[in-house]
Amino acid sequence: MIFPFVWRILPGPAALKVLELLVLLAVIVYALFTWVFPWIAADILPPPDGTVDAPPSP
Repeated sequence: MIFPFVWRILPGPAALKVLELLVLLAVIVYALFTWVFPWIAADILPPPDGTVDAPPSP
């Protein structure tokens, strides 16, 4: 498992390790939303269909 490995390599007492894990998690989420997800949306997913049908004329 990755969690026990990360828990062992983090320095400090348990309270500091929890804080470090929260910061690490926040950095990972920030990186995903800043770089990874936009890259996936721009390069991998098909472009959205931006057409809207006009209402019928009377």
